[in-house]
Amino acid sequence: MGTNSKSSHESYAVSPTVSTEAPPAPPNLSATGPEPVSEIDPALLASMLMPDFTSDVPLAEQGGAWTTDGEPVFGGQAGGEMPPTAEPEEQQPEAAGGPVDEADEHEAAHEPAEEESADLAPAAEEDAEGAAGAGPAFEEEVEDEPEDADPPLTPVPDAPVAGAALGTPILVGGEDFLNSQAALVSYISPDGPREVLLAHVSEEAEGKLLDALSVSGTKMVNVQVEEETKERLALDKKAQLAELVTAATTSVQHKLKGGDPMSEASIQKHQKALDAVNAVLASPNLTDDEKAMAQYYLDQVNTVGEKIQNGGAPMAHFDPHGLPVTKMVTKQIPAPADEPEPGMLTAQLRSASRIQASLDGQSGESSWDGKSRSKANGKEYAIDLGDGWSAVYRPYAANDPHSTEFSMRGQLEVHAPVGAGHGKQLVDRLEQLHLVNAPMTAAEGEWTYLSNNVTAQNLAAAPGMKAAFEEAKGLEDLQVQEIVHQRAETLIGLGEDELHYQVKRIQLEAAQKVLPKKVKVLREAIAKATGFDSGDALAASAGYDPTPATSGGWLTWSRFDVTGKTAQIKEAYKGRSLTHSIGSGDMVALFGTGVLASTEKRAVMGIGGGIGMSEQADKYTGGANSVFLRVSNTPASGYGGQLIWDDPSVLMRRSDYYAYNGDKYGVSPDKKKASGLTRDPLKIATHSASNNEIMFRDGVDLLGAEAPSRIVCHYAHQRTALLESFKARGITHLGGKPVEDVVKSNH
Repeated sequence: MGTNSKSSHESYAVSPTVSTEAPPAPPNLSATGPEPVSEIDPALLASMLMPDFTSDVPLAEQGGAWTTDGEPVFGGQAGGEMPPTAEPEEQQPEAAGGPVDEADEHEAAHEPAEEESADLAPAAEEDAEGAAGAGPAFEEEVEDEPEDADPPLTPVPDAPVAGAALGTPILVGGEDFLNSQAALVSYISPDGPREVLLAHVSEEAEGKLLDALSVSGTKMVNVQVEEETKERLALDKKAQLAELVTAATTSVQHKLKGGDPMSEASIQKHQKALDAVNAVLASPNLTDDEKAMAQYYLDQVNTVGEKIQNGGAPMAHFDPHGLPVTKMVTKQIPAPADEPEPGMLTAQLRSASRIQASLDGQSGESSWDGKSRSKANGKEYAIDLGDGWSAVYRPYAANDPHSTEFSMRGQLEVHAPVGAGHGKQLVDRLEQLHLVNAPMTAAEGEWTYLSNNVTAQNLAAAPGMKAAFEEAKGLEDLQVQEIVHQRAETLIGLGEDELHYQVKRIQLEAAQKVLPKKVKVLREAIAKATGFDSGDALAASAGYDPTPATSGGWLTWSRFDVTGKTAQIKEAYKGRSLTHSIGSGDMVALFGTGVLASTEKRAVMGIGGGIGMSEQADKYTGGANSVFLRVSNTPASGYGGQLIWDDPSVLMRRSDYYAYNGDKYGVSPDKKKASGLTRDPLKIATHSASNNEIMFRDGVDLLGAEAPSRIVCHYAHQRTALLESFKARGITHLGGKPVEDVVKSNH
């Protein structure tokens, strides 16, 4: 939701150190796998590849995509597909039952239980030795990189910096990951560094990943487990105190968050709850537990009444009263995995979870024991990659967008065995999941840049755009056919499993080879859609910059309709600023980390839940993947706990934001439930609702190019403490201004 007193978007992170060491070339695609069959099986080969290897006509000229029973065999990578055409912005349909933020019931419906510790270790133990059924033998091969090879945009370090909470951001080739981005994180643990690759798989690439798995979990078994829960007292249930107090709290909380006046309905709900609680307190012969329960509710009702009278910041999260009880409960868990199908990875479907790391407030270092995980509402696959390697994936297909945590769908973790030095191997291991596993090159970076601009500028429906994406996909299909033709003799001698494996590798290779051609096609289409004479003219324009920028612990892409029209953007935002409130949060701690991080980023950094007012609801809308800012008239002095960007263009250059002129809990564009979504920076400049919101993916760099113009502390001693912190770290300027001119205080 919005940012007035929304401390859920505080951040606690440290900027990573990126190694300058170049990564190795992609593994040799001719690596051997299972033994070939002793005789050629023409029927098998035909069923998988379909083209006529006996023809004198090159496969690239035989035309058409090869199909089996009408389905594509070589569907190409996601890079050949056009981004889904969204409904016109500002006209998306409302959610069933009304807009997201219009019903008091919204918050109660989307407040799942608090996250708890869970010992859900990755699929493989660190000391596992070559688990059976882990797919074709994985060989990490290193070749000398050709002198004319396109260098990677982001080097992959051998060993990510241990304890760096946000890790090292890298770009992976192709379009298997959102924004082609991943992060290599090295958690400190008693046993040594725990190195993990974290990424967000695109929905279009999920089919390839699932095709690598032999999934267990359809068979379930009952187990008895001891579980600690909270139970309400019988008197509470009889008098319905929890229901009445929750209704009053939710109603008033909604008004506080939106900055709206209290309604008569809210006042009546408070009075009804107060009468019920007082009636219970007046009852004779109450037990000590019942008295404590009634007093707990009375304290909350009094807090609600004070907010009705005086307004102010939203209240802390409220849970019904309950006494802790330990009991044996029956749960269903996936049965032990059967032997996986040949050439596939063992995977178990289980309840979703997140890495439960811990961030040291003094050192800023993140640690994790390799096993502890917090619970989440959804499902995930625990995948055995063999040799002590494992992965965790939270699929789109198995997580209902209406009832599970939307922000975690597509999240991928790849875990190395305990110890340092696995950075490049973590990227290489993506191949086992049928995902692109090479660092992104400049050509691939330009494709991602262009694709992001299609989305950011709402160009998907522009004339010629659909044809351009279809042409790009056709180029990739032809490249696959050419590679298969070149290697026909070696492919014919393979069995079904190895043939399937090699075809997947060929698809990855084709996606990389054909990128320059695809980029040219897409650039031409975008140029025409945006008023340029040609793709070359677009590439030569002042605002065109296909190189990503480092923003804290992630990478961002710009949009040329903003970077090429800076004067127009600044004029549109004249007298307007972007702001973010951390409420009563610790400003020194925030800037000690260097970034404003999203709820999902904070989770893997080791920041516990409960920091903000709506982080649980944001997980269900998808807003948990972003930080929230809002546009407002430029404040003369601001108020305590506020960050102010008086030049919004420093952030509006990014291509990953979206906005609403109202509080929609940051509902993700992919969810398509909230009306009024826009990515137009000129439209956003006109937003006037007091609870408008702008969502920036992952977060904002507070110490670099995205630093705020003003930092407003509550009190003078807080300003002094922040300036002393900057001095100790050698930080003298923010956004080109002396820190003394940036940091202010109200009192």
